[in-house]
Amino acid sequence: MRSIASPADMPVEFDDPLERGVQLHGEAVVALESGDADRALALAGEALTIFESESGPEHPDVANVLGFLGRIHRERSDYASAEACCRRSAAIMREVRSQAVGPDIDRLTVHALTGFGDILRVLGRYDEAEAPLREALAIGETSLGQEDVDVVTAVNSLAVLFKYSGRFDEAADLYARALAAAEATGAGDDAIATLLHNIGGLEHARGNFAGGEPAARRSVALRERALGADHPSVAADLAALAAIVDGQGRHQEAEAMYLRAIDTFERVYGPDHYEIAVNLNNLAGVRHALGRVVDAESMYRRSIDIKERLLGPDHPDLGLSLNNLGLLLDEAGRPSEAEAAFVRALSIFASRLDAGHPKRVACARNYAGLLRALGREVEAAALESREG
Repeated sequence: MRSIASPADMPVEFDDPLERGVQLHGEAVVALESGDADRALALAGEALTIFESESGPEHPDVANVLGFLGRIHRERSDYASAEACCRRSAAIMREVRSQAVGPDIDRLTVHALTGFGDILRVLGRYDEAEAPLREALAIGETSLGQEDVDVVTAVNSLAVLFKYSGRFDEAADLYARALAAAEATGAGDDAIATLLHNIGGLEHARGNFAGGEPAARRSVALRERALGADHPSVAADLAALAAIVDGQGRHQEAEAMYLRAIDTFERVYGPDHYEIAVNLNNLAGVRHALGRVVDAESMYRRSIDIKERLLGPDHPDLGLSLNNLGLLLDEAGRPSEAEAAFVRALSIFASRLDAGHPKRVACARNYAGLLRALGREVEAAALESREG
């Protein structure tokens, strides 16, 4: 099996097509890390063509490039293409591993399965995502050891899934394990910042805003030191901190952070990226709290439009923005529009989230409050009884 070299190991040109494929893959990695996803896509696609032609369509190098292509497509908010690449990568490595063993094969399998589980989680298919993530973790623990960097990544991915699934205690245990392993092995600022970002996000989801702030602030500081203040990963950390600050009622401080993050995302990704949708939703909440209702409604509706186009009509994250729009419309004295938003949001949550999930329960509570205000007590009571 030919390994994929790091960019620092590659000379300028090779006569061997496979070495050219390695070079192209390395250049694609550099392009993506520098924020040029379009160039990364073209280079990785060319590398894939070479590996498929020279090594065959089921070779581990093909799986490796496919996994990276999945990452590029995800960066570009092309989630259907990301899923197709990651699914094929995982299938190749499962088949390869059924016929051969060894740490190199196991590591590539862990990469492929983790990438596949991650994209399923991004698509809101939480039940499907758990199996490949658990499979990746089991292979990694057995073959590579619990403190291996790729095993730590798999632990983190499973924790992220549990957070979105509402399994907060399980997520917290996994994050603590991953952070301890990363710090014990001297992982770099970027890796530790990712874990701290996620730990802060978990506390935000729990409503423990003050408890999540130290981890979120440390994440921003570490990532800025590692990547520079204008990197999109720093913007993502800043947006996560803004949500925690906003949760503590410091709306104007949060507003400045969101505006800075959105400016970075629009510069790097353009106006219709998923990160834009997420942060428009959050900034709308700040504007609503500050009494700027017209601005808030416009931002919620733009967020909903982007999420629906990128993720489809029944994604849980779309339900989140619909619920928030419903709250705004209810407070603005537009009950029929608010009810339509709540009904659609609750339908999405009921189809994609387990009973008792915090987002589903909160939406049902909000809708029940509207029903009571409209004098529809029986419907409100029935809804609360059904949704807990």
